[in-house]
Formats: sequence, structure tokens, C-alpha cells
Amino acid sequence: MTIDEPTLPDLDPVIHAQARLRVVAALSQLNGGDRIAFPRLQEILRMTPGNLSVHLRKLEEAGYVEVTKTHRGRTPATLVQLTRRGRFAFEEYVAALRTLIDPGEEPS
Repeated sequence: MTIDEPTLPDLDPVIHAQARLRVVAALSQLNGGDRIAFPRLQEILRMTPGNLSVHLRKLEEAGYVEVTKTHRGRTPATLVQLTRRGRFAFEEYVAALRTLIDPGEEPS
């Protein structure tokens, strides 16, 4: 007799990169629909503008974040927010991690 081994979930490769995980985790702390200015996100994450831009582009291509370029007065502003799809993907990612850490625990 064999014991059924639990099927371990795959982790979303878009979110799994450390920098992108940090971006999505930071954005998930905002209320749904709230946006954060690029410089503030950069400050929170302690990332260079180029590095943050590269990771935001990858997340944007996956439909996980929305990047809006606008103006505040005459000053250009870039605002970032997590999309509904991105929030769901992050929740699924966290659930998958919990399953990997403790496969016997039932997902909540």
C-alpha cells in the first residue's frame, strides 16, 4: 500500500522573481484601485529606476500591474497599481507557497 503524495503547486514564474515579488507584495498593501507614484514605490523597495522599470514592464505584460503616465501640473508623473488579475495572481502565489511549506495544511 502506498501513501498518496500531495501534489505540490507550481509557483507563478512572473511573480517568483525576488524583485517582482517585492513589487507585487508592496502594491498588494494598497486598497484596490489605489495607485502609488513611481518614485515612492522606488523608495519603498530601494530599487534603481531602471531596475524597477524592467520589473514593472514584465508585470505589466502579464497584466498584473497598470502603469499610467500623467502630469501633475506641468510635472510628468508615473503611477502604478495592482490590477484585479495581479491581486488574484498574488493571492494564488501566497496560497501555493503555504502549500509548499506545509503540504498537509488545508488551504484557507
